[in-house]
Amino acid sequence: MIPIVFSHPTSSLVRRLRFPLALLLSLASTVIFAEAQTLKPFKDELFAYPGILSAEKGDVYRVVDYREMRDINERDAVSERRVQPRYTSTGVRSVQQDLALKTDAGTLRHVAVGKTEKAAIIVLYLHGQGGSRKQGVDDFTFGGNFNRIKNLMADNGGLYLSPDFTDFGDKGAGQVAALISYYAERSPGAKIFVACGSMGGALCWKLAGRTDTGSRLDGLLLLGSLWDESFFASPAFKRRVPVFFGQGSKDPVFPVENQEAFFRSILAKSKAYPARFVRFETGTHGTPIRMTDWRETLNWMLSRAK
Repeated sequence: MIPIVFSHPTSSLVRRLRFPLALLLSLASTVIFAEAQTLKPFKDELFAYPGILSAEKGDVYRVVDYREMRDINERDAVSERRVQPRYTSTGVRSVQQDLALKTDAGTLRHVAVGKTEKAAIIVLYLHGQGGSRKQGVDDFTFGGNFNRIKNLMADNGGLYLSPDFTDFGDKGAGQVAALISYYAERSPGAKIFVACGSMGGALCWKLAGRTDTGSRLDGLLLLGSLWDESFFASPAFKRRVPVFFGQGSKDPVFPVENQEAFFRSILAKSKAYPARFVRFETGTHGTPIRMTDWRETLNWMLSRAK
């Protein structure tokens, strides 16, 4: 690049340069903002939904073509235990740490991937019954989808957190809230999203209802999870925080009909509320954790973030 040097410019030259320079600066800032609000691709062709059977206007509700033979047996090298290598990139482990944070709520064990300070975006995954912080960072289970979110955060200047917590009640919610507070203070400009698998959804709704976290969260992802009508009285609902539901049509734990009814009630109570539902046809309880497109969902939420 050749440097441009101005030596005693005349006023007419300044006038001629002022508009294009201002335009360039404006365009540059727009590009930077757009990049900050959109996650760069990572193996999108492998993790895109395999087929849409039906969709409502604006992709508010979609039915995805899920097939166990294709989406588990052909995708995994060892069924449900180890995905084929092309679905993962394990170099991300170089920015992965197993940490313990001392707070008033107790010592919180958690795994952090990416920037623990000055992160552009923070995503937490809260496991379900019988899980642990290790589930959310396992590179090879659930079709490599946890490896993908780890790489998406690392590649986009973000932070991914997978914590342990005591229970799915108020104590567990307090612990997760303390973890969010700690990292939010170190990344004050970060958008914060919480994904909850199965019973972890109880914590999603409790966090939405708390004054501290409900006023801080920028999106909730319910993956094969439950519903809670207390959400309608929460700070998060009043702020119109985006909510994503992923549910298998044959989920034996949380029936899809119940979750769909709750989703519809959100739309009915608040016009054009930012909520989306993806139904994985023939999918079961763990299907949304395996099949949810992290990048598409988070980019949609980022586009709605205030």
